[in-house]
Amino acid sequence: MVVLATKLYVGGDARQRALDSLSSQVGNTLGDLDVEWSVGLREDGFPSVTVEGEDAPVARNLLREEWGAITPHREPGEVYAGTLERWDDEGFYLDAGEEVFVPADGLGLGPGDPSQIRQRFGLVQHVPLRFVVGEEGVARLADEERDRLYEWTRGEGRVNVNSATRSEVRATINRAGHAEDIVTVERLGLLEQSVVCREGTDPPGLIASIGEYLPAELLAVVP
Repeated sequence: MVVLATKLYVGGDARQRALDSLSSQVGNTLGDLDVEWSVGLREDGFPSVTVEGEDAPVARNLLREEWGAITPHREPGEVYAGTLERWDDEGFYLDAGEEVFVPADGLGLGPGDPSQIRQRFGLVQHVPLRFVVGEEGVARLADEERDRLYEWTRGEGRVNVNSATRSEVRATINRAGHAEDIVTVERLGLLEQSVVCREGTDPPGLIASIGEYLPAELLAVVP
């Protein structure tokens, strides 16, 4: 079984749509392998995928690569994944099956307090983030995570969204008449997406236009 490092935190019809979306994505990932699989949901909101069959080890590795995995066993210096649950002046608090605290000096994302950093890099609540635990048990953001976030600030701008699947965000952008203003919608997690803006598109302006259609948190990344 692999516990995916993404959370399902919406209810009602949206919950079933998200589960259906996840099942479809898992099916696409494992479709060519000789395995049987099923998707479950833990009480803490993390999905689990049970895999059986000849290609099960390969399938589990593919799922870990695609989504990251929640594991209770962590070795110093290795990279693990969690989701951003809350933040304060002291740092970020990630959910990795248990709370993992990343102090402000372990973020490595430039000046500002944790709330300012979150806003600058468009880190919506529940977005998956990779971290490393040091020998003393203190966590920091992983180098590859820092690189990814800095890369976001070097493009044409982004709008990051939570509480919606990738297809729901795409449909909303089309409905609002902005299909030509974006390059793509990147999946960050099951319910966290990053809308990559086309040159000349103003990320805050895009939020103003699509925000009324999405009951979600939206944050702009402005180069």
